Amino acid sequence: MPRETLDLKLKELKEEIIKLGEMVENAITRSIDVLKRRDLKEAERLIEDDMRINEKRHEIEKMCINLIATQQPMASDLRRIIAALVISLELERIGDHAEGIAKITIMLGEEPPIKPLIDIPRMADKTKDMLRRSLKAFMEEDEEEARKICFEDDEVDMLYDQVFRELISFMIEDPRLITRATRLLWVAHNLERMADRVTNICERTVFTITGKLEEIGSSKY
Repeated sequence: MPRETLDLKLKELKEEIIKLGEMVENAITRSIDVLKRRDLKEAERLIEDDMRINEKRHEIEKMCINLIATQQPMASDLRRIIAALVISLELERIGDHAEGIAKITIMLGEEPPIKPLIDIPRMADKTKDMLRRSLKAFMEEDEEEARKICFEDDEVDMLYDQVFRELISFMIEDPRLITRATRLLWVAHNLERMADRVTNICERTVFTITGKLEEIGSSKY
């Protein structure tokens, strides 16, 4: 394959990653929206729509396998392809976490909320911001930005701990709230795992550029 053609195929691969990322970001937004509104029908639709994310990931996987099998890419190109393959899997998993929040919403049903949701939507907003920027860093092969985003995961972790402590206090004060509080903890945990997977995406971007697999993140938290 001529160099120009391979470059075009790699560009198309990255564009498919961006499309998948947009689908996943939309799923996160919808998952928090259905939780806040207790929209059980929309939660069911979100669960059904997760199949579209899975299908897109499978399309990207096929693209990656085809490029590896037919084009004998050089080392730097192979890193780009492998990174795209891994990132597509991380994005699918983030979509699974959003689907999980929709399932939890259905479990909560019509039960009254323990309190207004504040920190959980903040966790979602921060995670979406990190996700959006991580994919931009991947597209532009911006190592500095990718490393920076990894350290921002601490912000989501701190919000998670805040939610955890608050919900535990509700359980202690009123054992009747244990089930509802536990389910909200599951929601927060899904969001915390999403942010961890965004960090994985950034680490793959660094791998694409440097050829080194690193665990990047703050040791302070």
